[in-house]
Amino acid sequence: MSGAAGRGASWLTSVVVAVVACGLLAFAMFTVQEHQKNAKPADFAAALRDKGYATTHTRTPKAPHDPYPTQATTGLVVHPNRTVGLYAEPNGKPFAKLNPMEFGDSWFPAIARAGGWLQIMLPSKPNGSTGWVRAGFMATGHTPYVIRVHLKSTQLELYKDRALMGAWRVAVGAPSTPTPTGRTFVLGQFTDPAQSFSPVILPLGTHSATLDSYGGGPGTVAIHGWNDPKVFGHPVSHGCIRVPKEALFQLRQVPVGTLVMIDAN
Repeated sequence: MSGAAGRGASWLTSVVVAVVACGLLAFAMFTVQEHQKNAKPADFAAALRDKGYATTHTRTPKAPHDPYPTQATTGLVVHPNRTVGLYAEPNGKPFAKLNPMEFGDSWFPAIARAGGWLQIMLPSKPNGSTGWVRAGFMATGHTPYVIRVHLKSTQLELYKDRALMGAWRVAVGAPSTPTPTGRTFVLGQFTDPAQSFSPVILPLGTHSATLDSYGGGPGTVAIHGWNDPKVFGHPVSHGCIRVPKEALFQLRQVPVGTLVMIDAN
């Protein structure tokens, strides 16, 4: 009887220790979650004070690379409500920060979700840069459009809800200044009164691999019109995608953040 009682007391002690340990672990997890939930904007601002912005003009060497550069997204796009941190992984340390505006309001394709975090595509170098953001700091939207560009066949296709809206022969990068492949997105729209070849320019979130700068910019690849139709169907550009006016008329209707898939076919 005394041996059984001793074993019973030992078993009871083990259970109590385990329950207390679980309680402490749960309390610690709850404390961390509550700290993140109740963190003030000033707390995040302090962590981001010495971080650079991820823009088309900058490099983010610590950004994780796009894990699935040939896959389409769901169409989910996000817009930062204010300056937010960019992280290499959820709950990590920020490597850069993101501004709500670049060419007007910025919207970024979301490519993954983990709890209260979203992984988004970035416009910074190197091509294929991504970052994780807190979902609670982002406005969300949806674009039904996808732009596909096939370099060898020099064809651009515009889809809406997976239905083909139009296809056009275009001009793409020359062999010495090729258009980069992979998935990117429409970063914005702007007009440039200093040129006459296109009434509107659609910069993308990708850059030339051979030109660090061009025309005063950082080598950002764009979709734009061209006033000489003889170039369409040929690899003659500095990396940008030159399109007929009929294509540009439709393309300028797509929302910022729309996915652009560029392949070698």
